[in-house]
Amino acid sequence: MYNKRILITGGAGFIGANFVDYYTRLHPDWLFVNLDKLTYAGTLDNLQNVLPLKNHVFVEGDICDRNLVENLFEKYQINGVIHFAAESHVDNSIENPDAFIQTNIFGTYTLLDVAKKYWMQSPHLFKKTFENSRFHQISTDEVYGSLGSVGLFTETTAYAPNSPYSASKASSDMLVRSYFHTYGLPVVTTNCSNNYGPKQHSEKLIPTIIRKALSGENIPIYGDGQNIRDWLYVEDHCKGIALAFEKGKPGETYNIGGRNERTNLYIAQHICKLLDAIQPKQAGSYLDQITFVKDRAGHDFRYAINAGKIESELGWKAAENFESGIEKTVRWYVQTIIENKTL
Repeated sequence: MYNKRILITGGAGFIGANFVDYYTRLHPDWLFVNLDKLTYAGTLDNLQNVLPLKNHVFVEGDICDRNLVENLFEKYQINGVIHFAAESHVDNSIENPDAFIQTNIFGTYTLLDVAKKYWMQSPHLFKKTFENSRFHQISTDEVYGSLGSVGLFTETTAYAPNSPYSASKASSDMLVRSYFHTYGLPVVTTNCSNNYGPKQHSEKLIPTIIRKALSGENIPIYGDGQNIRDWLYVEDHCKGIALAFEKGKPGETYNIGGRNERTNLYIAQHICKLLDAIQPKQAGSYLDQITFVKDRAGHDFRYAINAGKIESELGWKAAENFESGIEKTVRWYVQTIIENKTL
């Protein structure tokens, strides 16, 4: 019935859930099997729009569970994988690296190896009907390490991860690369800059700023707040992933960035000013709640991506700049917090 049968891992998390919402509607004639462990970072609340869809199947489970992954490939005759599932919070990786090693490295290996055995007869020789299969690795710009005040990450920038999180993602990227060169597994990798938008976990920077502001708490900013990130609206990222999955050249890497470099302090100040207009306090400004705290261990100074390759080769372009995307994001969080009466 379905021409494409895609296994999406981590599809109940922030980026994964936004992508599933976008992609299931873009391809109603494809089947999407959504595998998520539903840890702290994933919730069925993120999937309320897609759970009723006929072309979406949700499975609760662990990508490290080889028997489960093999059964899903067999049952649904999977011929595509889009791999979001990952432990991704840097602070948590500093406190508990073990979970990052297990999920990000061993989990990726499990998916790669099952895909290889299910799709391929031998190295570089596909089984019949699986010639157009594709494994898409979703990665991060953090694998490249830290930039100084100038320069941009490109697809040829040497990997230099500085946290257990980024090291585990770099390791998984290398596994993906090796399965392409050794076995001919048709892979593509995308490395993205910092995402923001609806459904992001509350522990991340932008949701934390909004939540702390509305609850009247101090808004914690590491160090002097001058660390710089390139910010990418999640829907723009989803469109880039779709293009790379469908049109990207096997074995290639595509960097997806928003061309929106902002300091952490600017982020906090801008959100506070938006909240002053959207949900004003009884007295004073949310800006008064910004507080500087001890810097994070190994805190990279700057990330910034050159997205020229995916723009020129696949025709991708970010629709949102930071100021337009962050206003949509703040309004979504304010509405969600007010409706759910939670902070």
